[in-house]
Amino acid sequence: MSDFAELSLGDKRIQLPVITGTEDEKAIDIAKLRDETGYITIDSGYKNTGATKSAITFLDGELGILRYRGYSIEELAEKASFLEVAYLLIYGELPTAEQYATFENSIKMHTIVNEDMRKIFEGFPVNAHPMGVLSAMVCAMSAFYTGDKSGSDELNIIRLMAKMPSMATWSYKKSQGHPVNYPNNSLDYCSNFLNMMFALPVAPYQVDPVVSAALNKLLILHADHEQNCSTSTVRLVGSSHASLYASISAGINALSGPLHGGANQEVIEMLEAIKADGGDTAKYIAMAKDKNSGFRLMGFGHRVYKNFDPRARIIKKAADDVLAALGINDPVLKIASELEAAALSDEYFVARKLYPNVDFYSGIIYRALGIPTDMFTVMFAIGRLPGWIAQWKEMKANKEPIGRPRQVYVGATPREYVSMDQR
Repeated sequence: MSDFAELSLGDKRIQLPVITGTEDEKAIDIAKLRDETGYITIDSGYKNTGATKSAITFLDGELGILRYRGYSIEELAEKASFLEVAYLLIYGELPTAEQYATFENSIKMHTIVNEDMRKIFEGFPVNAHPMGVLSAMVCAMSAFYTGDKSGSDELNIIRLMAKMPSMATWSYKKSQGHPVNYPNNSLDYCSNFLNMMFALPVAPYQVDPVVSAALNKLLILHADHEQNCSTSTVRLVGSSHASLYASISAGINALSGPLHGGANQEVIEMLEAIKADGGDTAKYIAMAKDKNSGFRLMGFGHRVYKNFDPRARIIKKAADDVLAALGINDPVLKIASELEAAALSDEYFVARKLYPNVDFYSGIIYRALGIPTDMFTVMFAIGRLPGWIAQWKEMKANKEPIGRPRQVYVGATPREYVSMDQR
């Protein structure tokens, strides 16, 4: 096969280089297209556009493959801790025991959040959405760590990994009217988060190992997912040489949208609505098949995966294990189980490959763990943080140019100004 593609425009022909990735993905390099032809390409939503070359995550939607730095998601979810995976994504290799200890201890040294940040937090209303609060708090870190206090990129990476879970719990504690909990650095990363979320000053809190293990797995599954909306946002904002904090804050805002990170929250809201309507799952399955009903089953199918989402296979088992271990009897989760069974066996859904996705199962697990619905996307953000950091770090190391998409203008042609009294 030739290493270029030929483009014909009228009587002019140009050759465009073909780039091949390590997994044999092919791309046509159009970097010089406008200079040589005056043309640009249009690709709404960037579904066919590769904005970068990356060595972090490989995703094959047709075959249902997801790998971080070459390691399968299945193996990492089964064997690794979240901080191991974070180190892998950020630095490119799994850590040695010594490297892991240094990384973990460095994070523990920075879990305390500046008390002046708490003053900013107290200005938010009690019903503020936790994602809006989290993005603002992360962005505010740019003001706290600036000038002589800015530190190296490595220090800012550690600061974010350490402080974001602490700040994330504040919204929940405020919503309950409870005082915030300080980090307990004797605990591992996931157990520490759970302690900050659920411990009360009136009684000791014992972290359930089943809950901590489930959270560890969930965070790993969310840790990176190639060039999605929020990740592309992090890279685009970072390409202007904005700080790591500003770039991650932008990613959090992108993730907050219901078409991206808000999908798992919509799953539970849908299940609650079905319950409120009597819990007749057969009725809603029929509505989902009817194009005129206006109803859509949330948490089924995926824009990228044309086969089963590999993360969903892992998280389904985790959901089954958690529900069994905790002995939870929740009618909303019963409805979810009935919808899942129908979708996996009904020919309508099977033929269209509308399988339950990671959002469907993660919403179920988070509910079972006691995480409130409006915190689901915050959990997603905590999991995605090392992926965002790795993408920002790679973009900066590769000295990628500032992102500047073009457009095809379809507005008014030249016209003259008319004074107001003549309009």
